[in-house]
Amino acid sequence: MNWRGVDFGEPWWLLLLVPIVAWLWWRRGRRPTAILFSRADLLARGPARGRWAARALISARVLALVAATVALARPRAGARVEQVSGDGISIILAIDLSSSMLAEDFQPQNRLEVAKDKVKQFVAGRTVDQVGLVAFSGEALTQVPLTIDYPVVLAAVDNLQPGQLEDGTAIGTAIATSANRLVRAPGRSKVLILLTDGVNNRGTIDPRTAAQAAAALGIRVYTIGVGSEGMAPVPVGRGAFGLRYEMRPVELDEPLLEYIAQVSGGRYFRARDGLSLQRIYEQIDRLERSPIRAQRFVRYRELFRWPLGLAIFAVVGELLLLAWRGPLP
Repeated sequence: MNWRGVDFGEPWWLLLLVPIVAWLWWRRGRRPTAILFSRADLLARGPARGRWAARALISARVLALVAATVALARPRAGARVEQVSGDGISIILAIDLSSSMLAEDFQPQNRLEVAKDKVKQFVAGRTVDQVGLVAFSGEALTQVPLTIDYPVVLAAVDNLQPGQLEDGTAIGTAIATSANRLVRAPGRSKVLILLTDGVNNRGTIDPRTAAQAAAALGIRVYTIGVGSEGMAPVPVGRGAFGLRYEMRPVELDEPLLEYIAQVSGGRYFRARDGLSLQRIYEQIDRLERSPIRAQRFVRYRELFRWPLGLAIFAVVGELLLLAWRGPLP
């Protein structure tokens, strides 16, 4: 086990080691005038065996006290903040959570589940890129600000579900919310990847105006329109056996999405199935990169279980020795 980089969460407990060391020092300097045994049968077995048992009891007791003290001090490893330099970009992933994302034309899953799966693959391929997550439907909400703590982003993507926000499609609000997160991001390369399957019908911010503002801030917007051609099974309510679906025409404002991408220097993509969506994210993965510096937060890994287990082992050993030998003199 590697103990490099270990520190203690509550180091003041280590002060208890001082009286333990003092007691050992005092005992070492003490010279008994007679050999004491608590039971006559031990004497019959021989003084060497009795002394060995006494030393084993003392060692087990000291080991238990020292290990328990170390456990109380909460040893831990891995917690640090380090500067990371490299070629990276700042990316906000904006994902549509409107009810139409439950349409089941991306079999065997619905649009949202397929989108989540491809987004997670995209995030898993990052190394030093800062990634944030914005969910939107009739309103927009930042789920994760820009970070390189990718497990947090992946967990947030897993938790995305329709119904978390007011229903509808507020594309302009999603762009504005994402731009607010990107405007102070380090580096020169700032990207918004906006995925939607609908037509802008909510929000007070015009999507074209929001796209122009994003472009002025140096943010490239890559838009992805998801949905098959023609008709698709879309949930329209709940019945006795779960969601009720009806075949509805696929509505997607492609001219708007193309304009948003064009005005900001990005590109528009159309995903008609899961495979094409995966290829789109692979294309975006080959974006221009620029140097950034970012802080990486590494979480604590608690190590108290190891000394605690050692303390329990020592206590059990002492009890077994006491049962065989009897109490210390």
